[in-house]
Amino acid sequence: MRSMLFVPGDSPRKFEKASEGKADALIIDLEDSVVIEKKDEARGLTLAMLKGSRGPHQLYVRVNALDTGMTLADLAAVMPGKPDGIVLPKSQGGDDVRQVATWLEAFEAASGIRVGTTRIVCVATETAGSIFGLGSYKGCSPRLAGLMWGAEDLSASLGATEKASGGVFHSPYRLARDLCLMAAAAEVAPIDTVYTDIDNLAGLEAETRAARRDGFSAKALIHPKHVDIVNAAFEPTDAERTWATRVIAAFASNPNSGTLRLDGQMIDKPHLRAAKKILGQP
Repeated sequence: MRSMLFVPGDSPRKFEKASEGKADALIIDLEDSVVIEKKDEARGLTLAMLKGSRGPHQLYVRVNALDTGMTLADLAAVMPGKPDGIVLPKSQGGDDVRQVATWLEAFEAASGIRVGTTRIVCVATETAGSIFGLGSYKGCSPRLAGLMWGAEDLSASLGATEKASGGVFHSPYRLARDLCLMAAAAEVAPIDTVYTDIDNLAGLEAETRAARRDGFSAKALIHPKHVDIVNAAFEPTDAERTWATRVIAAFASNPNSGTLRLDGQMIDKPHLRAAKKILGQP
């Protein structure tokens, strides 16, 4: 999964448009994009979207945060539509995942969904306090599929006046980004934050390539025209594919070797794991 496109939960028109694109996942949003007066209406519309004709996209629903008291009602409304996953905003750590997982088990049983199949993605850096909970996600639930870092709400939590300058995040946001990446590494998918300068496509591409370079495997999006750029940026280059193929072949020819020499460089099992990741092999 490379791209996760947010779609307002109260806009079937935008959902239909997003469904025509090539995002790997659509996140139907019941949180920030829906005003409080329209939450109930959006729940019904979201259920209808989930029950409609399914395309190739995975369908997630972003529910309201646990501290709003609306999360349980959101889940009760949308789980009969059998979403592929739930996005939990303003998550504080592993305990939040365990709470949502407990609710999901009950709703799955009630909706005829195989228990344990609904995944959870957490937006894990939206408050200053959440940074200290990043280490608690490890092993918290087999449902946890990804950790997404977010800058917009974090800015409000910090009381900051500016997040970035010259296309570069300031240090508090780089810290949140890097710690989220490390918390997700080797366990779940690390997901890069949204890019809000909608018409700056060159900046979007640069930020996405930097995310891939550092280890992120997907990016959240807020506009359909960002999808193709992000998908392309996460694709391995021809040079990377060639290198990965040669590394895998070298170890296949020397199955009892832990280290090998390739083009004058030492390679070992971490290189083999990286090569398999590039080619999408287990």
